Amino acid sequence: MIRIANAGGYWGDDLSAIERQLRGGPVDYVTIDFLAEITMSIMQKQRSRDPKAGYARDFVEVISPLLPLIAERGVKLVTNAGGVNPRGCAEALLAAAKKQGVDLKVGVVLGDDLVGRLDELEAAGVRLDNMETGEPYSAIKGRVASANVYFGAWPIAQALDRGAQIVITGRATDTGITLAPMIHEFGWKPDELDKLASGIIAGHIIECGAQATGGNFTDWWKVKSFVNIGYPIVEVSSDGSFVVTKHPGTGGLVNVETVSEQLVYEMGDPKEYLTPDVSADFTTARLAPDGPDRVRVSGIQGRPPPRTLKVSMSYVDGFKVSGSIILCGPEAIPKAEAFSQLFWERFAAPLEDRQTELVGYNSCHWHLAAPGDPNEVYLRLSGRDHDKAKLEAFSRLIPSLILSGPPGVAATGGRPQVQEVVAYWPALLERDRCQAIVEVTGSEAHTMAWPPIPAPASRPETPGPSFEMPPLAGKKRGVVLSALAHGRSGDKGDTSNIGIIARSDAAFAWLREHLTAERVKQFFGELCKGRVVRHEVPNLRALNFLLHDSLGGGGTVSLRIDPQGKTLSHALLAMEMKVDESILATVSTAPARR
Repeated sequence: MIRIANAGGYWGDDLSAIERQLRGGPVDYVTIDFLAEITMSIMQKQRSRDPKAGYARDFVEVISPLLPLIAERGVKLVTNAGGVNPRGCAEALLAAAKKQGVDLKVGVVLGDDLVGRLDELEAAGVRLDNMETGEPYSAIKGRVASANVYFGAWPIAQALDRGAQIVITGRATDTGITLAPMIHEFGWKPDELDKLASGIIAGHIIECGAQATGGNFTDWWKVKSFVNIGYPIVEVSSDGSFVVTKHPGTGGLVNVETVSEQLVYEMGDPKEYLTPDVSADFTTARLAPDGPDRVRVSGIQGRPPPRTLKVSMSYVDGFKVSGSIILCGPEAIPKAEAFSQLFWERFAAPLEDRQTELVGYNSCHWHLAAPGDPNEVYLRLSGRDHDKAKLEAFSRLIPSLILSGPPGVAATGGRPQVQEVVAYWPALLERDRCQAIVEVTGSEAHTMAWPPIPAPASRPETPGPSFEMPPLAGKKRGVVLSALAHGRSGDKGDTSNIGIIARSDAAFAWLREHLTAERVKQFFGELCKGRVVRHEVPNLRALNFLLHDSLGGGGTVSLRIDPQGKTLSHALLAMEMKVDESILATVSTAPARR
């Protein structure tokens, strides 16, 4: 059994978690995830200004003083902090180790950066059309800021096989950095699909840091303390089964509910969670309590990975600006509406997109927000266009209104700054068009051969749990959905992923019948401009909804205050429903909030 601890879920997460994971108890590996789609373009810009930049410098700053402790404990680190300059990150780390007299072997995975190969690939007949919309690559040709292919676990495992104590990658999958130590330690082969799928799901659970240990948990009042929150650890056995836990004495909470919420987070199609290493079937995972702050996960099945790798590209797509004014009560909402009307009448130039949000009232959930009379409201006005001059005029106009509108205004932040929009473009590339290069301190660079894609296993369909509707009492009571379920939401581009997890078997049977894709589409109204797709995940008593065209373009393109849809699960959980009392009797009453 090996213990793999996560110490960060994104660039900006609490880097003090690294030391807490190292000192809090026994661990064999620490993984740290830094990269999102937009992060690569930011790092590419940094490197264009400074050839030595392009990686997460704060990773090196935090890890450097911990190198003696890492060497003493024999703990290995795997991270994608290398961004677009993994070798530069490794060189900075080795220089820090040398200063402290620490003998360190660092592995580097290269080859994912395609930005300099795009013309070559196009000349060879490779199509890098948008895999989600079908738009041709020609629409963004010449405007690409970054292009990186997602590598998985195998190059990292090879670096570990060659003695690396710290492995630094560029664009590796969030799940691959967790799976790689298992491949290295247990000698798993490319055709051991169930074991690989288990490693992928373990990685998915811990990839977002404290989100698996009580962070962002729907029933947040059940978490005794968020102070010194424990980050997740998986204790993995050679058969692929694992336990999710955290260090004793830390804050947070690990139970079936917290782990289930992380499982449905940005899940997509639960039967086909595609990675470069394996396609994992989330509907086969079995969760069970294993003691305080411990959840055992087993039974996971996998299928062969796709023959293509995903390419994440970013490109320059115009400009945007957001400015704000705070208005106090009484009548904060009418004042904000009057300011908004005044602004848009004075700013007559048409924009490609514009947004008015009343933060503190309805900015996250629009028409779904309950009416109220807040004591203050934060009026946020935004615009997006390819004409930068329009947005410069926009930014000058906002502060000029402060003395010429309704009273009770507090100025905030001065004149807003126009920002360049960097948009996201996903594509597919045959894996033999790119090669992973593995470098380890003291040895020659090695170009890795991709492992062969195995044939799918022939086995009967594993029946999932069955749920029957209990006898109904015939008397219904009005409740909100959160009385029956908890959930979490996230994003994939312009698609919001909302996972809803029933609180009992009977509640799942009822929700499966009544919480349809059509009802969810109708509920969100203008927030969701595209179709809604529902997937069933009965092993988790969950329904996973994909709301297409629901995030205003998503990511950096969106003008919304919640461009990633993180709050949309709470909007859905506030949906009012009339439910038979026999169903309600099967769910425990929520404890009083602290």
